[in-house]
Amino acid sequence: MSKEMILEKIQQAAQTLKEKKIDMWLIFVRESSNIKDPSMDMVVGTNCTWQTAYIITKDGDTTAILGSLDVPNMKTIGTYKNVVGYVKSIKEPLLAAFNKYRPNKIAINYSRDSNLADGLTHGMYLELIDYLKDTPYADRLVSSEEIVNTLRGRKTPSELNLMKAAIKETLEIFDEATKFIKVGVSEKEIAAHMKKIVKERGFGLSWEADYCPSVFTGPDTAGAHAGPTDRKVQPGHVLNIDFGISYQGYCSDLQRTWYILKEGESKAPEEVQKGFDVIKNSIQLSAKAMKPGKQGCEIDDIARRYILENGYEEFPHALGHQVGRMAHDGGGLLAPRWERYGSLPFKRIEESEVYTIEPRLPIKDYGIATIEEEVVVTKDGCEFLSSPQQEIILIK
Repeated sequence: MSKEMILEKIQQAAQTLKEKKIDMWLIFVRESSNIKDPSMDMVVGTNCTWQTAYIITKDGDTTAILGSLDVPNMKTIGTYKNVVGYVKSIKEPLLAAFNKYRPNKIAINYSRDSNLADGLTHGMYLELIDYLKDTPYADRLVSSEEIVNTLRGRKTPSELNLMKAAIKETLEIFDEATKFIKVGVSEKEIAAHMKKIVKERGFGLSWEADYCPSVFTGPDTAGAHAGPTDRKVQPGHVLNIDFGISYQGYCSDLQRTWYILKEGESKAPEEVQKGFDVIKNSIQLSAKAMKPGKQGCEIDDIARRYILENGYEEFPHALGHQVGRMAHDGGGLLAPRWERYGSLPFKRIEESEVYTIEPRLPIKDYGIATIEEEVVVTKDGCEFLSSPQQEIILIK
């Protein structure tokens, strides 16, 4: 992430602090190349060795307190106005910063629902409490979940441009995959071909290489979040691929569906076409209902109900998640009211957030039909960032 984009996100963080009526955001870390707080890539831009405090205030002031040998690097990076070094202990300069700003609410990175706002380790939390025990600040600590979710969720124009580029490149690689798919090739061979293109073009993968891309052909496949196997493409298979790239630090996450024609077929069988159309229509209905202020569960309801009404079983996951610097970028979800999702389905959708919409359904004896698109929330609705798949892709 460039220095300019980090400064852009720091400014956005300050505005968010003011909006949420929180005085200070503290990122408290050590040996961050080993255990990195997920927020550091957005608002720091480098790693640290010893106990380090990165402070952003609602007025936009920034202070980094680091072990003295980390100071030259931090000054070179240039993302924080005040850079303070220490030798023996961080306690004294840390308390001096607290006394300078006198915050009434201090956001620290813990969260029960959002892993990307849960970067403060338990050990560092205990250290912080120990440093603050004789001060009024120990009772002023709050979760940074709202800050982190907003910062990751509300995409700036610069971020959106990178995400659009990632999506464009991803769709082009799907086109290359279509040319490669044929009867007799295995899921692993298709995945290897796509990864070869990713490497040649200088991109990264949106998630672990073991199952990016995930390739599923035919009935009784392993399902979502599993790696490709030696199973070979056969006539009469529905095939789908879940895939995304990392482009200059921003991810894509898309899925497409193919049908492998049997001898004498010129189109997909009626039951395959129906399954595909139900998925396609459920995405459009969901997107049509999305707008700022809606709860994620309300959007999930629309697709889930439509699929059930058409005679298919309920899909066993959320309808969609946010995308950004990671494929699953935290914050609210388009999700059912299930205990496993905690409070996330009830969070309000906000302008400039980017979500996937990805329902799925099984087509008996053929495979899984699924499409995954990406949308950005606008002032009064949403717009597709990906070109929606309108027709099932046929392979002769």
